[in-house]
Order: sequence, then C-alpha cells, then structure tokens
Amino acid sequence: MKILITGGAGFVGSNLDLAFKQFWPQSKNFALDNLKRRGSELNLPRLRAVGVEFQHGDVRNAEDLDLPAIDLIIECSAEPSVLAGRERGTDYLVHSNFMGTFHTLEFARRHQSAMIFLSTSRVYPVQAIRRLQFKETDTRFVLENFEQEFGVSQNGISENFQLEGARTLYGTTKLASELLITEYVDSYNMPIIINRCGVLTGPWQMGKVDQGVVVLWMARHIFGGSLSYLGYNGSGKQVRDLLHVADLADLLRLQINDLKAHQGQTYNVGGGQEISVSLRELTTSCEQISGNKIKINCEPAERLGDIPWFITDTSKVRQVAKWKPQRDVKSILLEIHDWLIQNEEFLRPILT
Repeated sequence: MKILITGGAGFVGSNLDLAFKQFWPQSKNFALDNLKRRGSELNLPRLRAVGVEFQHGDVRNAEDLDLPAIDLIIECSAEPSVLAGRERGTDYLVHSNFMGTFHTLEFARRHQSAMIFLSTSRVYPVQAIRRLQFKETDTRFVLENFEQEFGVSQNGISENFQLEGARTLYGTTKLASELLITEYVDSYNMPIIINRCGVLTGPWQMGKVDQGVVVLWMARHIFGGSLSYLGYNGSGKQVRDLLHVADLADLLRLQINDLKAHQGQTYNVGGGQEISVSLRELTTSCEQISGNKIKINCEPAERLGDIPWFITDTSKVRQVAKWKPQRDVKSILLEIHDWLIQNEEFLRPILT
C-alpha cells in the first residue's frame, strides 16, 4: 500500500506517519509538507528513521503533487488556527485549506485513491453554540439543558447540529472543503471519509495560544512564561474535549481496514465528555504534575469566534467503527510532561 499524508511533517501528519509504519511496516509512505509551521523541521529525522519519504511541497500548488499513484491519501494539510485570516489576510488560509483540498481531490480522482479528510469541529456556527444555556460550576461551564437544540445531548454536539451561521474563516474553509468532497463522492464514487476533529494533542505538538494550547499550558508550567485566561470574565471555565493523536491514529487504522463501511460518511471525532477539561482544570493538573505554579493573567474581553464550551458527541463513530479513545486527560498530560522534560534543550526556545 502506498500512503500519502499531506501536511506530513506537522504535528498530526508526522504522528500518523509513524503510527502507519507500525500498523503496516511494508507500506510505502510519503509526507508532503511546506515546513511553514515552526517546529515542523524537527520531525524530519523521525520520518526518515522509519523510512517515510519526505517531499517538500505545498498543496496550494497542484504541480507539487508530483508523485506516483497512491492508494490512500490522508489530507491533514491546513492553516489550523481559528484566528487565521484575522490579522494577516485571507490568501494563505483560503488557498491552503480550500484550494489545497481541491488539488488533493483532483490527484485522488486521477489515481483512484481513497482519501480521509481531517476536518474540524469548528465547522459548527459560533452563535449557535453561544446561544446554548450553560451554568457555571467552580471550575467549568456545564450545559444546562440537553434538549434545547437539535443535535445536542448529554454526550455533546453531534453531526446533526445546525450549520447555518458564521463559524470563523478557518471553519468556513474546512466546511467548504467538506461540501466539495461530498460532490466528488457523489459524482465520481470516490471512497472518502470526513473526520471532524476537536482538540488534538500529544507529544511533538509545538503549542501556541491559537493551536496546541494543551502543550503550551504544560510547557509554560515547566519552562516558565506567561499564560492568560481569555474571555468569559477571565474565569478560565471554557471547556473542550481532548483527543490524543495516537487515539486518532487507531481510529484511522480501523477506517482504512474497512473503507467501504465508511465511504461518504462524516464523523465527529474527539475525546467526548469523559476526556474534557476546562482551562482552570488544566491549570490545576499542570501544577500537580509539574510541581510548579505560575501566574495566570485574566483578560475578560472575548475574542471574535470564542465559544465557552464544546464537547464532541462521538456516538456515531464509536458505534460504526467500534472505536473508543484509550487515553484520559491525566495520561495525556503526563506523557506531554515527560516529553517536554526529556527534550527541554530544543523545546524551551520554541515554547517560551
């Protein structure tokens, strides 16, 4: 089997590369990446060590997809920040996230390749989520009424949640890509799966405030530096569910081994209610694991696109794929902590 991972030197792509070589040692794996994101170059020795062939290229350029016929494409190239396009223009965002998907789809169509598209939970509209009724506990926001909106339950937000409304430029490019994929599946009977991923994390994520916040939070507790609770009166009570990238790899293995069962399906993919955490709770866990306490600033003003709560309802993918995440919040944080300590020399300049 020949596998191409776009964005293959990034956090998600490189970890999938390594996992796939363990799942299928005889596979021929290619990683395409433009190395734009800081820290991506650090993954190249890891890829070479297991025999992944790296190609320096950009999905914005169709000619960079100059590769032999591929059996399977994992499309995880993207400008992943929910703040993308706000300060520096939209050109890179739109061309990477939408035109990149189009170029990858055309490559897959020509070579009759299967494809898994990593989308995002940020396709769901901001105002629709903000309209939900929440109550505050000492440490987090909690959904108050599970029946207040179609597609919302005690398990979180499902694939049936409404899509009408604005969702950030980043979320819009991913939803537009989903719509394009749906047309390719219908027109060309292509075996494609869409996974709407929530907060992915784990070792080798070069954390930033807008993407990779879990690693950043632990890194600042170890290496020092400032952190802030942004919005919601600076309470730190906003909640997300987490998914370790290795649990994502396990799901993709199940999907790849039974592509026909999943063709044309869209799934919400995350840790769910039991693997969720607020920023305030994250701070407490980082303090306990690192043994360090740092000052957390409070900035009450909310940013455009902020939401107080998002928990992924993964009922559909758990039922169809017979999959369940294996790593809880504590084990995720312990693994990140150990990775940071073991690699402090080269990680400190990046994460402080």
